[in-house]
Amino acid sequence: MSVEILGMITASPSSEVDQPLGEAVDPAFVKGFARAHEAAGFDRVLVGYFSNGPEGAVVSSFAVAATRKLGILLAYRPGVIAPPLAARQLATLDQFSGGRLALNVVSGGSDEDLQRDGDYLDHDQRYARTDEYLQALKAIWTAEQPVDFSGRFYRFQGASPAVRTVQRPHIPIYFSGSSAAAIEVASRHADTYMLWGEPLAAVAEHVAKVRSVAEAQGRSPRFSVSFRPIVADTEEAAWKRAAEVLEQVRENRIRLGLPLADHQPENVGSQRLLAAAAKGDVLDQRLWTGVAKLTGARWNSTALVGTPEQVADALGEYYKLGISTFLIRGFDPLNDAVLYGKELIPAIRERTTSLFERLAY
Repeated sequence: MSVEILGMITASPSSEVDQPLGEAVDPAFVKGFARAHEAAGFDRVLVGYFSNGPEGAVVSSFAVAATRKLGILLAYRPGVIAPPLAARQLATLDQFSGGRLALNVVSGGSDEDLQRDGDYLDHDQRYARTDEYLQALKAIWTAEQPVDFSGRFYRFQGASPAVRTVQRPHIPIYFSGSSAAAIEVASRHADTYMLWGEPLAAVAEHVAKVRSVAEAQGRSPRFSVSFRPIVADTEEAAWKRAAEVLEQVRENRIRLGLPLADHQPENVGSQRLLAAAAKGDVLDQRLWTGVAKLTGARWNSTALVGTPEQVADALGEYYKLGISTFLIRGFDPLNDAVLYGKELIPAIRERTTSLFERLAY
């Protein structure tokens, strides 16, 4: 089982410990950030969806123009753009990138965030719309003739399939969402199902649930887990860095007037991370929940802490559970991407290759 390693780029310097202070779009930074990931050996980089930030498809087009082989995982929110236009937009980007595009379908985890873009559907309606949206995209991407479509949320006639995707039958679809409604839609559409970094037992249980639902649809997706690795030459130095990160996050949240406790996230993924964090600051030996607990786990916020070899070994335990894609991004995003390329990524590839050979016999 080959391993895929994902990173993440933003349009300007930004993280929990480095709040953006300048312009929202910094072209020179994006170019350098993308190239740093390519040089470090990442397979793809996630370009996020932000209702208060730069538009991801444009950021993605700039990033692919700045690199030679780095893949893009574009976070995409159904409902913002009508399916016929979205199909042409994404197929065009796939063409210009030479088939380097993948789609991370994000139905939305915060009502407030969705309403900034004029979206007022409730949770289950959003996933029902996502299901229909992906049906429509696939119908257009795989058609030989103009497409008519009539559904609960979308209706169109004669949508043109003239703009073809490079990748066949269509652009790969990655899917996020931990609720029952999300899993149902993922089972029908996800080529890769994505989880945040939970303890091993919770991941094993969740993978089994998704796999069972997908098998009923005759499908077998890959699985991805996301972490924020903190690595150093020694384990002691890595944990010292974790403590520094936590203090920086705390200071930033106090400065910005953000809560430090009593979080009530709407989305199930965040609720799962907070439930894990309630069990302890360190789980499974080196899964660190400090930042998740402090921030309300509104995003990928759990870390694996240790030397590159120790973190690679920890990821190997997830690989044994059937996880073959790892999204790793640091709390110091650009410098950490460079750091990961020196020792962590080679260690991950060596560890998973060894496990694959061992498990094959």
